[in-house]
Amino acid sequence: MVSRIVLVCVAFASVLAATGCGGSQGADDALVGAFYPLAFALRQAAPAGTEVVDLTPPGAEPHDLELGARDVERIRDAELVVYADSGFQPAVEDALAGRDGTSLDVLEQVDLLQGEDTDEVDPHVWLDPLRYARIARAIEASVGRRGAADAFVARLETLDGELARGLGHCERREIVTSHAAFAYLADRYDLEQVPLVGITPEAEPDARDIEALVDEVRHTGATTVFFEPLVSPRLAETVAREAGVETAVLDPIEGLTAEQQDAGADYFSVMRQNLAALRTALGCT
Repeated sequence: MVSRIVLVCVAFASVLAATGCGGSQGADDALVGAFYPLAFALRQAAPAGTEVVDLTPPGAEPHDLELGARDVERIRDAELVVYADSGFQPAVEDALAGRDGTSLDVLEQVDLLQGEDTDEVDPHVWLDPLRYARIARAIEASVGRRGAADAFVARLETLDGELARGLGHCERREIVTSHAAFAYLADRYDLEQVPLVGITPEAEPDARDIEALVDEVRHTGATTVFFEPLVSPRLAETVAREAGVETAVLDPIEGLTAEQQDAGADYFSVMRQNLAALRTALGCT
């Protein structure tokens, strides 16, 4: 599925004046992210005391986000909208059509991957910590706070080192995923993504397609079919059962559940859980 990711950034007028960013009277006083990973990055560069709002409720699938009147107003009136121009959230795309202010497309800040047989762009760039760091720097520049993302970028570089070491020596390199959300993770760490369906997670293969998927899983020698916490695991469980392999969670971190947030989880802890799951499935030493 073509994807769109959006952040709406608005700083308090008094804070913007203090940081030399400028601002207009009557602007919204919150920084708003369309869903978790971009809202999380935004918090790292936000001026102290600025409210950061995640438009997508905990546990909700961001693809299906519907905007309320207040959300549309925030997008329209924001000083800055930071987004990924690939159709991930159609409601946000519609709201952007009525906007006159400055906007930043984060997908223009990184090198993108595109499948050979599709025109769809995979927007899950945050699953590569180094691409995510470049997005953080672009957000930092857009809010006019040079150096505000330094600590965040340093943590991302540390995480990248952990992933590189943890996935450096493995018996297998193929990761079988419920949908094609992990191309950037695979690209960074020399893995091969084998998705059951394409970028659209709601796709439903027919019986013949499922038989072909089972054969492909067996051919790879994979021991695990990964599914996602915010999407039905039915297809992954069916293919895994027929192929005689296990299932496990590999989280694309499109959002966190309320339980994860209550437990103190964040992007870094979930990425390290992903690393542990991959090491087990791939037989890494």
